[in-house]
Formats: sequence, structure tokens, C-alpha cells
Amino acid sequence: MPETTAPTTELTSQYVTQVTNDLERNVKEQERISAEIASLQEQLAAVQHDHTVLLNVQQALGVTQAPAQPAAEAESATVPSPRQKAGTVGGRKPKARTSTAAAKTAAPKEPKAKTAGTKTAAQPTLVELIRRHLLELKEPRSAADISAALDEAHPERQITTKVVRITLEGLVAKSQAERTKQGRSVFYIAPAPAATSEAEGEPQNADL
Repeated sequence: MPETTAPTTELTSQYVTQVTNDLERNVKEQERISAEIASLQEQLAAVQHDHTVLLNVQQALGVTQAPAQPAAEAESATVPSPRQKAGTVGGRKPKARTSTAAAKTAAPKEPKAKTAGTKTAAQPTLVELIRRHLLELKEPRSAADISAALDEAHPERQITTKVVRITLEGLVAKSQAERTKQGRSVFYIAPAPAATSEAEGEPQNADL
């Protein structure tokens, strides 16, 4: 009996050692995969944040999102044409069929662009919100203060300071806002009524 129990105990110890090592490797692999997942989630969150910022900048610049759809439609419209050309050697009628088919496939997508335009037109643009806020101010405010006030009043818009600063500089370039500096800080406010009235009166005096 002692001779038979000795090999079994050695095998058992080997199995225990192997299973322990496998468990350690499994745990390390889980940690590695979990770290990769966390890193990818952080990257995804950053990309989604950049996407929101770019959409706000695009809206502030008055650029619509409609041009992004025709590119996909053009690709879908050009795919069937080589197949029909390969099917007919000398006939020109299949080309007319491809054009009508492309028109039919592209037609249902046009109302989407119209509905998107009506939705954006129903809400005030960021430029309008900033101009209204500037008119309500009694003293100049920084872009961060204006962004915080607008974000509090319109949390669904996800307004950022960077987008507000770009929009304010655009209003300054159009003489629809005034910019002042105090040290390194920059403040914005609506133009004075006297300055706007004088600017409106100058062309009339020139005509006289």
C-alpha cells in the first residue's frame, strides 16, 4: 500500500500545481482584457465628446449636415451600373434603367433632409442665444461665464466654452458684439445702442 500511494500523491501535487498556475494565468488574462476594455471605453467617451463639440461648432458656423448624406447615396447609386453594363454588351437601354432605379432609391431619402431642416429651424441657433444673452448683460462677461449661463438655461444643448468663444469672436467680427480686455482676460458684451444708431445713421447722411 505505501508504494501505490506515493505515486498518486505526486500526481496530485503536479495537478494542483498546474491548476494553480492556470488559474493565475487566467486571472492575469482577465485583468489584461478588463484594462483594454476600460481604455477603449475612455477612448469612445472622448470621441463622442469631440463629436458633440464639432456638431456645436458646425451649428454655430451655420453649416447644415445635409451634404454628408449624398456621398453615401452616390455610392449606392453607382454600384448597380457596372453590373448592368456587364450584362449587356452593346445596348444603351440598361443605362436608362439604372438612372431611373437610382432616382427611385434616392427619392425616399430627400424628405429626411427636409425634416431635419425643420427640426433645426424650430429651435434658436447658438448665435441667437448668445446675442440675446449679451443684450441682457449689464456688464461685460467672459466666454466661460456666458457658456455657464447658457448651459444652465439650456442643458440639452451641451454648450461648451470653446464653441461659445468661437461664436463670440464671429459676432465681434460682424460688429454684433464688443470685446474688451482686462489684463489677460477677455470679456464680451452687446454693442452700445448709441454706436449702433450712429452706424445706421451714417449711410443716410451720406445719401443726403
